[in-house]
Amino acid sequence: MTDRADALLSGPRGRRLCAELLATPEGRSVPLWRWQSRAAPLAHPDERARARDDVRAALATTDLTAVGSPGELVRALQATVDTARYWQEPDVVDEVLADDEVAALLRPVAAAVVAAPASRWWATSLDPADQQTVVWEPADTLPRLTGSRPALHRWREHTEEDERRAARERPTDPRAAWSGEWWSTPITADLVVTTRTLPGLTTQAGQAAVRLVLAEDELGWQTAATWPVPVPDWARVLEITGPQDWSDLVRRHPLWVTASRRHDWWRVTGSDGPWLVPDWSAVVAEFDAVHLTVDGYLSTAGRALPVELPGAPAYTVLSGWDPDAAWWVTDLFDLGEPTYWRRRDDDPPRWAPA
Repeated sequence: MTDRADALLSGPRGRRLCAELLATPEGRSVPLWRWQSRAAPLAHPDERARARDDVRAALATTDLTAVGSPGELVRALQATVDTARYWQEPDVVDEVLADDEVAALLRPVAAAVVAAPASRWWATSLDPADQQTVVWEPADTLPRLTGSRPALHRWREHTEEDERRAARERPTDPRAAWSGEWWSTPITADLVVTTRTLPGLTTQAGQAAVRLVLAEDELGWQTAATWPVPVPDWARVLEITGPQDWSDLVRRHPLWVTASRRHDWWRVTGSDGPWLVPDWSAVVAEFDAVHLTVDGYLSTAGRALPVELPGAPAYTVLSGWDPDAAWWVTDLFDLGEPTYWRRRDDDPPRWAPA
């Protein structure tokens, strides 16, 4: 096993990707089929043994030479992103894959994935020559390129007020039926988010932006537009390549969100925190953008990760961040010509030129 393959199997989204590449005896594309309608599948040793048998049977019928094809990898990535959720318990398949013995059976798939030439770009940093931003409905809305600093200050004020309100109004029992803001990105600041165009996935208009196809919490948008974004030569870009990079960013710029994230992130991770996210209004003093590699997404998203601060232990979750996405915490100054899209269906490439 390589370091990349080990990292892939360390994260819930990486495990899900490998499972999505399994064949099944019935030839269905969804793995671990017998668990789709079951609840708490690993509550009994016999259930755990059956889950492992299912993975072994699927693996025996899987052509490992084919799982690394560009089309298969895109399909599996899309399914992995589509099933990410940070506001409720993992689905039944992710529950099965949380068992380390089940995940260990996926090692041959992980090795085949990282050996595939089509996955090499997953480990690469932001490509300054190829960045696009996406706007969904209404697709004729221009991205807001300026005003990032005041927007981030407003985001911090909003986050702190939400935390104070949650501390007053919500119970401290993480099992209580409460929900709220669950993302760790500054989504309410309306910043520019860019990705490269997706290698191996072409449409009638050429290659599509990664974020057009791989968007968490996808809302079934029917129209979209993408713009090329020139990256300034002076841009300082932090690369998040795995869990340690994310924890280090939170450690350098911590913002407490325990009360506002407690219930959602407990359901996702089984941990009660205490919880932190980056103070994005402070990140801007150090960086202009933060880029999450695909490998970083697969190994990091959805995990309760420790943050080394003086005093009591603290944790963080990377959530609401699409693979290969760069969040720009500084102003940008130019856009290329837009391409307009319409939703074709739910399968890759999902979108066609409008």
